[in-house]
Amino acid sequence: MRSLPLFHRVAGERVVVLGDGDAAEAKRRLVERAGGRCCGEAEAHHARLAFVALDDAQEARAAAMRLKGKGLLVNVTDRPELCDFTVPSVLDRDPVLVAVGTGGASAGLAKHLRLRLEALLPPSVGRLAEGLYAAREAIRRRFPDATDRRRALDQALAESGALDPLREHAAERIEAWLQSGTNGAPDSCVEIVLTSDDPDDLTLRQARLLGKADTILHDADVPLAILNRARADAVHQPLPGNFSGHGHTVILRRAATG
Repeated sequence: MRSLPLFHRVAGERVVVLGDGDAAEAKRRLVERAGGRCCGEAEAHHARLAFVALDDAQEARAAAMRLKGKGLLVNVTDRPELCDFTVPSVLDRDPVLVAVGTGGASAGLAKHLRLRLEALLPPSVGRLAEGLYAAREAIRRRFPDATDRRRALDQALAESGALDPLREHAAERIEAWLQSGTNGAPDSCVEIVLTSDDPDDLTLRQARLLGKADTILHDADVPLAILNRARADAVHQPLPGNFSGHGHTVILRRAATG
């Protein structure tokens, strides 16, 4: 991973946009769609972000350096080497946003990946997010322990779960889910024996297990590229060792050699 994905709130904020062509207009529309206020370089001292969409390479570089010197994070159209951040292709199911980025390598690839995802996510996923936000206090009361709460939500939102986000009308099932007797998934422990250091060689099942794991117990020489396929908030602990806890645990071992 070469970039840290973030969602930056710009509603009501000034954002510098330089340029007069189609690319600049596209950036202005994007900023305004997010509630930001487009401005020129003269108001840069009020802004934190800037978009530079100038055709002349020297002018674009000079503008980027001036804006960076004023403390702004800058995006320069078609010049990733000058960018502090890149702009992903955005799938909008407000308030759900799915951003697909390639680190500036190919905007076309990002767009077509986003179009494929558009076909998968129903419009109702936005209502599901709003419903879960509205029910957050009821969810806390139903599952007072944070770990139990996260695991119950994981189970409900999983494929074929009570609140499967890819099913229409999932938002209308939140109250029934809260009133049900479910307490989340039971504790589990599964072992994965790695036959390769390449994370692309993980099976789909292994990748899913890593993505769901609360705890990863692993041999000391398991590659970081494999461990990074787990959730960012999963607990990592080298083997051998004793671990007492609950949740979904994955043990990662290297295949025996010789």
